[in-house]
Amino acid sequence: MKPITLKDIAKALGLSPSTVSRAMKDNPAISVQTRERVQAYAAEHKYKPNTLAMQLRTNRVNTIGVIVPEIVHYFFSTVLAGIQDEAEKKNYNLLFCLSNEDYEREVKSVETLLDARVCGILASQSKSTRSFDHFQEIIDNKVHLVFFDRICTGINTDKVVVDDYAGAFNAVEYLISTGCRRIAFLGATPWLPIANNRRMGYEDALRKHRLPIEKELNQVCDTVDLAKVIIPQMLSLDPPPDAFFCINDEVAAYCIQITKSTGLDVPEDVSVCGFTNSYLTEVTYPKLTSVDQHGYRMGEVAARLLINRIEGKETKPGIVSRLIKTKLVVRESTK
Repeated sequence: MKPITLKDIAKALGLSPSTVSRAMKDNPAISVQTRERVQAYAAEHKYKPNTLAMQLRTNRVNTIGVIVPEIVHYFFSTVLAGIQDEAEKKNYNLLFCLSNEDYEREVKSVETLLDARVCGILASQSKSTRSFDHFQEIIDNKVHLVFFDRICTGINTDKVVVDDYAGAFNAVEYLISTGCRRIAFLGATPWLPIANNRRMGYEDALRKHRLPIEKELNQVCDTVDLAKVIIPQMLSLDPPPDAFFCINDEVAAYCIQITKSTGLDVPEDVSVCGFTNSYLTEVTYPKLTSVDQHGYRMGEVAARLLINRIEGKETKPGIVSRLIKTKLVVRESTK
């Protein structure tokens, strides 16, 4: 059933829309009898005010746009939970857009949010994004923009990022401390800053302990489909890796499964470490060691930073960067 409007109420009661509007607001200029009549009819027919329309009329749109690459990924779902909780505390509405790792959909998402006259946008770029004009358009339209996790280094705006370098460095150093010497890195597309930071953390940990950096052990492998191809290839090397440091928990979970299917033991023969610390860590066998990114905390911090910019409470000039620390959670998939 189509929602009832103020015009519908006015037509049904033989009143003007302006009279109905004022009656709904308990305006004393409208008689008590008329107010009660209007409000009773509205309640009976389950009238709900169009909050967004009222905000647009008064130029007070307390709505924040959010653009994410995917929502099935545990990390992004926890970030969204943090954003939503923080926004609700400050009485802001949210409009979510999913780019699905597609540049064209990301551009369309920006257009949609600007058309909706949001007062700020939180964005994490897609893996396929190479041009950033659409993000610059947000700034050019005087709309506040905060990047989280996947940032565009060419856009001068606030950002909230995970300490990917330290997370990777500490994870690989831990693997080395347990006796691993031939550690493979299953990374992501090199133009993403998070992928580069994790790769540099991996490589610097090897350098610190005078271990070689081997190209054949450093591959782009950030999806399950790639994992099914690349991990068996690496395990067929002579000698094979004695550890895998994976860009995310999904790849790490498949790494455990594929490694065990070849007859090798995890972690006695091969250690496996993930990155996210998702629910998968508790359902793999053995349970997965992983770097905790604290996604919920990232969502809270990003939303708070954006709202403070919108409300003029964040007055620091230039770019504000917030860094979310990581923590290695050791379980059974490593020695």
